Amino acid sequence: MLFGIEVLIGMFADGWVRAYFGDVLIVILLYTLWRTVSPQKPRFGLCLPLGILLFAFAVEFVQLWGFCDRLHITNRLLRTLIGTDFAVMDLLSYCIGTVPCILCELFLYYTIRRKKTQRAAA
Repeated sequence: MLFGIEVLIGMFADGWVRAYFGDVLIVILLYTLWRTVSPQKPRFGLCLPLGILLFAFAVEFVQLWGFCDRLHITNRLLRTLIGTDFAVMDLLSYCIGTVPCILCELFLYYTIRRKKTQRAAA
């Protein structure tokens, strides 16, 4: 569902929805994708969300470097996925998108921990 929303934003949205909301959602999309395919248990809410945040920052700084232009990437889909314009506000959007991921990780961590202590007490 998140991927579908991202595609629709990329195809039809303009203004702040495309510029900022899409960046917030992409962090959440990457988090849910990783959480879906990875059997790793939550580790107190910081490892996975911060790793995704660092990845998003890295992609943004690659845009600052002019990655697509330097490597002569002309494919429109690749240019859209990688991005071509650096913006400081994108970094803030990624940080905002990381907050719900951290909250979700904390919820999962404490839910699993509570179940373990309940089983141990029984």
